[in-house]
Amino acid sequence: MSNNASKLYESIKADPEQTQRLFRQALQDPQGALSAICEIGNSLDLPVTPDEVKAYLAVLDDADSKQWLVKARGGL
Repeated sequence: MSNNASKLYESIKADPEQTQRLFRQALQDPQGALSAICEIGNSLDLPVTPDEVKAYLAVLDDADSKQWLVKARGGL
C-alpha cells in the first residue's frame, strides 16, 4: 500500500473544511469523492490510486473514517 495514502489522509484530516466538503460529496457522489481525493493527492505531490485510497480507508481504526465508509459505501 502506498505511503502517500497515509500522508494524504493526514493532510485532508488536518483541514476540517476540506474534510467536510469531501464528506458531503461522498454522501452524494462516492465515486466523485474518491476522484477528488486522488486529485488532492496529485496537487500535493502525493499521488494515489483509487484502489490505494480504498485499501487505506479499509484498514483505518478511526471512527470518523468508518462513518464515511458506512455512508458512502457504494463508491468507497
